[in-house]
Amino acid sequence: MPLTERDRSVFKEIQEWENQLLNYEANDLQLAYEKYLHRTFSLLPEKIQKQFFTVIDSWLFHLHGMIQSSQMQQDAKERILDSGRVFLKEVEKIEDMRQLEIDQLHYIAGQLIARHRLYSLVQGGLAGTGGKMLLGMDIPTLTIINLRVVQLIAMTYGFEVNTPFEMMTSLKVFHTACLPQRLQKQGWLELKQELELMENPYFYEGKEEITDITWIEQPLQQLLKAMVITQFRHKLIQGVPLLGIAIGAGVNYQLTRKVTSFAEKYYQLRYLYEKEEFSK
Repeated sequence: MPLTERDRSVFKEIQEWENQLLNYEANDLQLAYEKYLHRTFSLLPEKIQKQFFTVIDSWLFHLHGMIQSSQMQQDAKERILDSGRVFLKEVEKIEDMRQLEIDQLHYIAGQLIARHRLYSLVQGGLAGTGGKMLLGMDIPTLTIINLRVVQLIAMTYGFEVNTPFEMMTSLKVFHTACLPQRLQKQGWLELKQELELMENPYFYEGKEEITDITWIEQPLQQLLKAMVITQFRHKLIQGVPLLGIAIGAGVNYQLTRKVTSFAEKYYQLRYLYEKEEFSK
């Protein structure tokens, strides 16, 4: 199917967003913090650094597989297909979702995104109560929520996440989306490059490492959040640690908002690329 006027309008919106991303300039404080972080981490032996990121990558791979094969995710997949059939009754598999108009897909994705932002808000609020177990589960639970919604956005736009290429791509989308804005530029360019150089839509032939030193800021931010919540857990308003709840809910919501916005931009671009290629 050739690109419609609406497709071209969305593509222009993505280009404008991309220009803002590529032209973003970090301030002196951000650059100083990044330099300090790199210098501190480099004090560790190189072997330890590699082992650290290898463990993180392995954890993300296994977590991705567990989420993708879970019954909850399979049920969500069926709901996506059901939503697609509302607009086009011939939808039978995930790839068929690409036959829908981009506004229809955005509507379906929007419902999933709103739901997962709410999950993050509630989960962050619970962690903000300061309970040790809830705080301890904060990072794993937040990772699951955001990995899951990236997978669901991919499926909404017609891309199964059970092939090597799509699995690695969704993990890299998640990784790049979690980065501070000043560091997302390189990740976005790499994602586009891999997309443009892709020869086989099944096998993945790019760099298999996901996390690196640039990713370390996100878990540090979450640890800082946990420390602040711990400090304020005894400051109660009518018996409730409202400040801690507000901090936990706000930080988690903003992360999922950032991840979902980035992921949808990427998969909208994928959808438009596929549609344009198919029409040639």
